[in-house]
Amino acid sequence: MIAARYVHTNIIARDWRVIARFYTDVFGCVLVPPERDLRGEWLDRGTGVRDAHIRGVHLRLPGHGDAGPTIEIFTYDDVVPQSHPVANRAGYGHVAFLVEDVAAAMREVVAHGGKPGEIVSHATAAGALEFVYVRDPEDNLIELQRWT
Repeated sequence: MIAARYVHTNIIARDWRVIARFYTDVFGCVLVPPERDLRGEWLDRGTGVRDAHIRGVHLRLPGHGDAGPTIEIFTYDDVVPQSHPVANRAGYGHVAFLVEDVAAAMREVVAHGGKPGEIVSHATAAGALEFVYVRDPEDNLIELQRWT
């Protein structure tokens, strides 16, 4: 096993500013300067994208202190569309936030341009779970959860 530490998850947005504002306004993520504006042959090689040009920011996730992981919100000059994200699609599925009130958190998501889902409660061996899958303004899935 290698020594590793989780650093970030990347979201490719059609408009990084809209998505970054959503995550800061709704979840209290904090901007980690500097704003990125990256291009060059090194980036083409590293990403495998010809003439890559990336702009965006890192946002520190709440609840883990100043050295905690980030969400990297980037926009390429040429963003390739994907199919509508669904919970059972292969690959990365969603980000999750632990909240005190699932319904209130969902209302906040919707108030900031996101989309609601159906709140579900279920008793598990680990405790009672209340959760909902909502969507950010670009339809990325977010799980809001509360355990008791």
